[in-house]
Amino acid sequence: MTVLKTSMRNFLAHKGRMALSAVAVILSVAFVCGTLVFSDTMNTTFDKLFAATSADVTVSPKSAGEPDDGPRSGRPESMPASVIAEARKADGAKDAEGAVASQSVTVVDSDNKDLGPSNGGPTIAGNWTRNDLRSMEITTGHSPRGPTEVMIDADTADKHHLKIGDKLRTIAATGDHTASISGIATFKVTNPGAAIVYFDTATAQRELLGATGRFTHVNVTADTGVSDTALKRNVASTLDKASYDIKTQKETADANREDVSAFLNVMKYAMLGFAGIAFLVGIFLIINTFSMLVAQRTREIGLMRAIGSSRKQVNRSVLVEALLLGVVGSVLGVGAGVGLAVGLMKLMSGIGMKLSTGDLTVNWTTPVVGMVLGVVVTVLAAYLPARRAAKVSPMAALRDAGTPADGRASVLRAVLGLILTGVGGLGLYAASRADEAKEGSLFLGGGVVLTLIGFVVIGPVLASGVVRVISVVLLRAFGPVGRMAERNALRNPRRTGATGAALMIGLALVACLSVVGSSMVASATDELDKSVGADFIVQGKGGLTAEAERALTRTPGVDHFSRYKDVGADITTPDGKVTKGAGLSATDPTYVKDLRREAVSGDVSAAYGKDAMSVGEDFADKHRLKVGDTLKVAFDDGRTGELRLAAITSDDGSLEKGAMYTAIATAERYVPADRMPLTEMVLAEAAAGQQDKAYEALKKSLATYPQFEVMDQTDFKQTLKDQVGQLLNVVYGLLGLAIIVAILGVVNTLALSVVERTREIGLMRAIGLSRRQLRRMIRMESVVIALFGALLGLGLGMGWGATAQQLLALEGLKILEIPWPTIIAVFVGSAFVGLFAALVPAFRAGRMNVLNAIATE
Repeated sequence: MTVLKTSMRNFLAHKGRMALSAVAVILSVAFVCGTLVFSDTMNTTFDKLFAATSADVTVSPKSAGEPDDGPRSGRPESMPASVIAEARKADGAKDAEGAVASQSVTVVDSDNKDLGPSNGGPTIAGNWTRNDLRSMEITTGHSPRGPTEVMIDADTADKHHLKIGDKLRTIAATGDHTASISGIATFKVTNPGAAIVYFDTATAQRELLGATGRFTHVNVTADTGVSDTALKRNVASTLDKASYDIKTQKETADANREDVSAFLNVMKYAMLGFAGIAFLVGIFLIINTFSMLVAQRTREIGLMRAIGSSRKQVNRSVLVEALLLGVVGSVLGVGAGVGLAVGLMKLMSGIGMKLSTGDLTVNWTTPVVGMVLGVVVTVLAAYLPARRAAKVSPMAALRDAGTPADGRASVLRAVLGLILTGVGGLGLYAASRADEAKEGSLFLGGGVVLTLIGFVVIGPVLASGVVRVISVVLLRAFGPVGRMAERNALRNPRRTGATGAALMIGLALVACLSVVGSSMVASATDELDKSVGADFIVQGKGGLTAEAERALTRTPGVDHFSRYKDVGADITTPDGKVTKGAGLSATDPTYVKDLRREAVSGDVSAAYGKDAMSVGEDFADKHRLKVGDTLKVAFDDGRTGELRLAAITSDDGSLEKGAMYTAIATAERYVPADRMPLTEMVLAEAAAGQQDKAYEALKKSLATYPQFEVMDQTDFKQTLKDQVGQLLNVVYGLLGLAIIVAILGVVNTLALSVVERTREIGLMRAIGLSRRQLRRMIRMESVVIALFGALLGLGLGMGWGATAQQLLALEGLKILEIPWPTIIAVFVGSAFVGLFAALVPAFRAGRMNVLNAIATE
């Protein structure tokens, strides 16, 4: 009880000093809990949607297992209408109805604007069925009654300001179809962001499937008292189970959930990873806080030891303070996490993914995880300072607070730090010399972890040298004030090292990702310059429909077009091994001119002869293939044929590495016309001297197809750069949490340092140091600490990034590019971070009463 009272008294006495450490715990716990609540809410939203949209039993073609959202034939798998009558005969079936649904569509308004979601959600077209009444209700107008009418969901209508009578054009593989809006349907459950259009059944069959009397699936309704499982069994007994996939409502919902769970899990674990980084940075803040508090209470602890307190009691006293800090910070963090989740939902709604706060899900595990993490991390971080406090002897009561030993990094620390850094450096070197990416990635991971720990351990040793160098460049020009700021930073290298390490972690990751991103863009750009001979690239969402292809071929000023189709196949090599899902591409013969492929054996152009193909060098080596061998090729959605190996292409590059090619004419002999994949990409070469005119003409030809984009090589490179830049910006934003915690660490260190030096500051003020000089001194000290952390972090991160680039070189990304403008901007920005962090501590120091400060013990 005495230990608890002492801990409570000390905690409340230093509540101001604990506040910033508590903020670090709050932010870290909030990020973890916010991520868990957000992901659980997303799961709840999709679960409700899938449960509401799934029939009691659903019958679909066996081959329709994969989502219909790729650039293949653009026509969903379908089955004859006779299945409906057969399903109705099943015992326990109350009714059955046919449904049509396709995601291979683009819907545009009268201004030719794509109505598809901007968040990556699908655009779904289908027929209006009784099953849709489970999840939607018509709130305006009526359902489609013929080919001239279409109905749209209310979310899409609101977003694009659509109303009854507006015309919509649906672009599908079978052609374009224009109709007027006859009704608007509103979701009864939350729509996460899909755009949905409904036709009458006949129109949906004709425009989406290209045939009447066929459906993509059949919804079977169970009679009263009949379970879904029993109905499934009965329906299966009336149908050919080998041809159809039959699922209960739960099975259908689970299958749909599986399709989105991969994306949700990636997002969840990525955010938890950044939360972990914030926790790691927060550990340094907590260690620093308790180390300084223990140092400032050395005499107090010595007195406690002198009057009979044991080492265990002192140790427990500090750990109980940490426990109190962890509990308070974690409780507030859990609450903040729920608020963060709501904020994320609002943000996602702003970019098109509708999430309702009515679905907000806070599972009991979330606050438990947040509390356990926050408390455990805080107590563990305070363990070392607590041990140090327990070692204070009763004789410390006769000395001033703090001891010279506190400011001196031990020889053991230096040796251990050098060993860890050295071993980590060897790991990075081994990664850079690896022959396989998988092996190298293990060395890279080990090297990153060990060098990071090594730099953290050796930080206090490095502080003495690095701070002096920075001071010579920045502080010496400010005379005595600058020299005092330097000495303050050097006074306790352990504290400076720990504070700088917190900032180092975040900036190391920023530098590493910047190097990797810039190297990827530079390598891809170089590869494009070397390999792509075409003037223009046409690609977009889904595949090019027949109408779009015809519009392209009529474009004036173009010498030739090269179409690219992903046909896919299972390939059996002469060694008897079968390669499932081989990436076989069907292209026009001019493709070898537009995308330069070097042959290591044979002639690439010969691969476009009758029943011929090419493979990549690695594939050929793996299966010991040579030109002239015969490969058995089972085309997806087509027949099996025997193709002659006419060329083996080099895999020395990142563009289309390992690709296999055959002629479109060859693929058309084995794949039926209605199953032939849509053209995924088109390369175009302008006629001599017609580049500018051809560019404008191509854009004009595809003006009515907004889902496709015409790019010259400059546009394509910029698109690639923008995509990498957007990804890095998201990562930088998430890393911003760790950097915020690191800034709090600098603020906390300075604030406690000012308290620790109260008497010293009073004496300096008494002998003539002005308030302005005092504030400047503290700001300079903060800038030096921030720049020390930035220098270590950026240097470490560039080393990681350069090593990662060496691994990427194994995949063809061979150019290392250091983004010096970004690195310099981050380094300079760190100085401003230091200035910002010092504002409050410097202001408080300047407001000190001189006489009271001198009288402080």
